[in-house]
Amino acid sequence: MAEVKKSNKRVMTGKVVSDKGDKTIVVRVETLVKHPLLKKYIRRRTKFMAHDPNNDCGIGDKVQIIEHRPMSARKRWHLLNIVEKAV
Repeated sequence: MAEVKKSNKRVMTGKVVSDKGDKTIVVRVETLVKHPLLKKYIRRRTKFMAHDPNNDCGIGDKVQIIEHRPMSARKRWHLLNIVEKAV
């Protein structure tokens, strides 16, 4: 039986906002952060460039990305799977 290794790499879920690059997607990830003084939750948005080897993703898809070695100046994430396709 094959052993499954536990990875320490970060996994994030977000929405594809651009798929114009060849084998590259831009994923917007939203996180909730509590304001230290007001104790109110604030939405923070960050964009990550991820490697999509088969050009499977389209704009609006919900995807999971995982940390990976640097592939270019800004691309350090890899497409893990497509959670939900856009309609």
